[in-house]
Amino acid sequence: MIGILIPAHNEESLLDDCLQAALRAARHDRLLGETVEILVVLDSCTDRSAQIVLDYPVQSLAISARNVGQARALGARHLLERGARWISCSDADSRVAEDWLVAQLELGTDAVCGTVTVERWDAAIDPGAQIRYHQGYHAAEGHRHIHGANLGVSAEAYERAGGFEALACDEDVQLVRQLELCGATIAWSHRPQVITSSRLDSRAEGGFGDFLRNLAQTG
Repeated sequence: MIGILIPAHNEESLLDDCLQAALRAARHDRLLGETVEILVVLDSCTDRSAQIVLDYPVQSLAISARNVGQARALGARHLLERGARWISCSDADSRVAEDWLVAQLELGTDAVCGTVTVERWDAAIDPGAQIRYHQGYHAAEGHRHIHGANLGVSAEAYERAGGFEALACDEDVQLVRQLELCGATIAWSHRPQVITSSRLDSRAEGGFGDFLRNLAQTG
């Protein structure tokens, strides 16, 4: 079984698109009918996120941690207990490509770090900031970017690395560093595609939204 892990905190405006994309990826022909379970970890949601999840054939887990690392850790543990051999992580403000899962798995490594594409830029991010972003972002094979929105790991390597830690941000970076330390093979690939939001009201302090905000403020 393959698990898709999506943490969510008040994502009612973007969650429908996220889940529809994840379900398309889960039904890809090249998965050869393997079971894919999608788990949304609803962390301290006070909006309609929980109601939206009920409209889809996915699982949910409600917690009150307000901590993305803990949300991912609890979600990963749930999927492992259900027999997942591979866990693919994304975010509730992102949309995975239809071949996202097969692209990760076909790389044949213990873990996969993929890239993200910003679909529509927030109005506060001027053209100069967008240019600076693209100058520093290496959207190609061999990149060294780490995104929780596009990360995959085998169950064995995840356990060997000690799993996600309950960090308020950079829990994805922490896991990848631990994977490197324990000798896991990692593909730094542009093949698994994910479209993500450029919103500046980041759900996790220090996350991608804060990175974009800082970029916009750098003249």
